[in-house]
Amino acid sequence: MSATEPEEQALARLPVEVQRHENGWWGDVDEDALAEEVPVALIYNGISHAVMMASPNELRDLALGFSLTEGIIADAHECYDWEIREEENGLAVHLTIATERLMALKERRRSMTGRTGCGLCGTEALDQAIRPIPQVHAPALEDAAIARALDAFSAHQPLKAATGAVHGAAWCSVEGDILHVCEDVGRHNALDKLIGALAREKTALDNGFVLVSSRASYEMVHKCASAGIGALVAVSAATALAVRQAQAAQLLLVGFARRHRHVIYHRPSAAPSKGATSCRTPTTT
Repeated sequence: MSATEPEEQALARLPVEVQRHENGWWGDVDEDALAEEVPVALIYNGISHAVMMASPNELRDLALGFSLTEGIIADAHECYDWEIREEENGLAVHLTIATERLMALKERRRSMTGRTGCGLCGTEALDQAIRPIPQVHAPALEDAAIARALDAFSAHQPLKAATGAVHGAAWCSVEGDILHVCEDVGRHNALDKLIGALAREKTALDNGFVLVSSRASYEMVHKCASAGIGALVAVSAATALAVRQAQAAQLLLVGFARRHRHVIYHRPSAAPSKGATSCRTPTTT
């Protein structure tokens, strides 16, 4: 498989039966674009560590982002090499990481199976479930910037436009310009792909925000904070744990983002709003 993977690898075109109601029900056969999801194994220095269902594109960024947000490596330069191999039942991403990181991984290694809707699958003990979250610096973010990013978001999600079955994660400037977007059948995967791409490109993360097409769960907040991102905007709701984690990290957390309305779940005192017009703030600290 080539290092640069076209979006076509994440699409399948299959015949489908379409039922329509125009002056009575009638059926038709058409071709539809469906999102591919395949098992993807992440293998570190020959040791299989994680398997997740994912869209089979941008797998280098997925592996790098996952490695960073899971604390397997602390910096992108600690991943020396990578290779994608086609296996009988899926795809395997083989990574070569620094020896000290491999030793740490062996110490904490656990059986871990990820799915598109769960971020803690395979965790063995309760004390592993809620990991310590680092402090971040939240940028000052205008409401107009959120609206601007939302207006442009759909145009940057070709897989969603084709299939209606994937999530998007966008890196946006504080002015609301969308600078990079990743898509995947899993919302966690889309965010990991984005974080991996930003790390690979050595993007500065202290003056922008992430926009996701999903809810803001605990793990979405934790992944952002782990990468040093200070603001997360979601089109759906936040969970209570996500809000508490945002408070602990001093991360700006916004949900239910719409063109003329959004909910601020947590705004750190160091991140004042400029001309805010948000409808309500359910949590303030």
